[in-house]
Amino acid sequence: MKRLKSFLLSMDNNTTTYKEMYEGQIIVPPGSYGNPSPEPIAESDPTYWYGDISVLIETTHKNAKDMPTLTFMIPAERMGITKPSTAAADHCLRALAPYIDGLNEEIYNRARPDKENGRYYLYRPGGEVVVRNTAYFSVCPQKDYENGGGATIYLLHDDIDRPPVLCLCVKMQVQLPARKIRKTMQMLCRDLPDAIERFSLEFDKYKLEKALELEEKQRGIRHFLKNSPYCAFIADGSILPRGKGTSSPMEGAVPFISPPDDRIEICGVKGMGVKRGVTVITGGGYSGKSTLLDAISAGIYDHVYGDGRELCITDDTAVTVSAEDGRCVQHVNISPFIKWIPGGDTFDFSTQRASGSTSQAANIMEAVDFGSRLILIDEDRSATNFMIRDSMMKELISKEPITPFTDRVCQLYEEKGVSTILVIGGSGEYLSVAHKVYMLEDYIVGDVTERSKAISAFIPPVKKTDADWSQSRALLSRGFSSYPVGCGTEVLNVSDMGIIFMGDEKIDIRGLHNIISIAQMDALGFMLRRIAVTGNSPYIDLEKVVNELYYTVGAEGLDSIYTAFFTTCRRFLDLPRKQELLAAINRMRHISFAKKE
Repeated sequence: MKRLKSFLLSMDNNTTTYKEMYEGQIIVPPGSYGNPSPEPIAESDPTYWYGDISVLIETTHKNAKDMPTLTFMIPAERMGITKPSTAAADHCLRALAPYIDGLNEEIYNRARPDKENGRYYLYRPGGEVVVRNTAYFSVCPQKDYENGGGATIYLLHDDIDRPPVLCLCVKMQVQLPARKIRKTMQMLCRDLPDAIERFSLEFDKYKLEKALELEEKQRGIRHFLKNSPYCAFIADGSILPRGKGTSSPMEGAVPFISPPDDRIEICGVKGMGVKRGVTVITGGGYSGKSTLLDAISAGIYDHVYGDGRELCITDDTAVTVSAEDGRCVQHVNISPFIKWIPGGDTFDFSTQRASGSTSQAANIMEAVDFGSRLILIDEDRSATNFMIRDSMMKELISKEPITPFTDRVCQLYEEKGVSTILVIGGSGEYLSVAHKVYMLEDYIVGDVTERSKAISAFIPPVKKTDADWSQSRALLSRGFSSYPVGCGTEVLNVSDMGIIFMGDEKIDIRGLHNIISIAQMDALGFMLRRIAVTGNSPYIDLEKVVNELYYTVGAEGLDSIYTAFFTTCRRFLDLPRKQELLAAINRMRHISFAKKE
């Protein structure tokens, strides 16, 4: 930190740019090791060292020079970490939080805003464990020089090999106090590095091992589900309800207990296995049926200890589908559900404002096209005329363009291998087609399949008709742009209300129910922008482009998609699934598709 101190001490107390800190100049004197020339070598390296811990200081964007982004690189060996993984990085991020909270408590002054007083910002995740740019592992160089005065350094020439080492990288931001260079120096050069070092020295390896054991158990259950007749698993003892206004487990909630006949054991954990096919969850009002579906939906991601749903595991391709009035639909085959539309083609359907039924049909067809093996539906968020049409209405209305989901749900499983889990409370139509029916009463799940079959025996069997589940369209690169028409400057902004603004696009992603965080929405925006600025062919091979993008993120990290050019976008990113990225693309209004011949 000696070099950083010298830069800060040389700055004017009223500085707003912190230019020297961001440039991080290093000077290798002439004639020294590594510089045999008579002139000094000057380079930019804004990486500063505190013992064997380094920190990279970068500008967040041009309008936030007083809020730098810091990435600390802590040797994993220092913390006893030998198994780098997403869960290990996630655990470390959460374990660091109390140290940062302590720093903020020390400098907090209720009489002054953060811009005057200073503040440390560490990302606070929910219960999910996902790939993040705020905590990850990377191989980083070791320090290979000694500090001289100011920016001068002397390269080491001691024949000691210093290969790159595995490091835990933690990204955070610091609000620097205005017109207080000495306090800035104290925050950046003493207090924060001291807290990071204490964190690494006091790191609880036992708690890390527990997190890794949970990760291994979750991985084992997921592997089992992929190679079994089950699409979801809810462990006995799980706490499914959430506290009011929070994502934390509800205090005093009834623990989950599986029905005896559906209890299975996976990796030493007992719980309810939900079989593939058509499953209905029913029950009276406030019985917990939607809570159970929400827990199954949450199971597409791993969760941490204490979340209550850490052993609720679901097929990770599952998609939660609902009606989405007003969404844009472009060239989607919805013919399995909509036979005809006045003046339209349901095999190649487009609209700027879809109805409830056509939007839900498009959402299901797109999910199938994205490779989802499980559809999750709650009738409360669905279009009634899309979901059901009882025998009396079928008898009364002979000319009906909508084929209700009841008539296709089994066929979808039989022909495409796509299972469905539905919450149904107001219609008995699904009792006759469901392979399994669960009923909740006083938050306890019971298997009522046989009883349901007896009750619905009078319902005529569904008359099966042919269905074309395929999509035949190609995305054109024309219109897929981050530049507004007639403007030479890119536009990207992500609203925490669920709108992505890119170029001329206003992409409404509020209907994507499996997005878990604002950081995931920001990542979606940057990923859309990356697709928009790469490639110059007339067509975009979506499967290829998306796979390449995720490969790049896997190899180079989430920061590979970030750019500081967009001053309204946030710095912390969570990786979304391919399903959400593709769904966001399908909600763009200015792109074009061509029908495949």
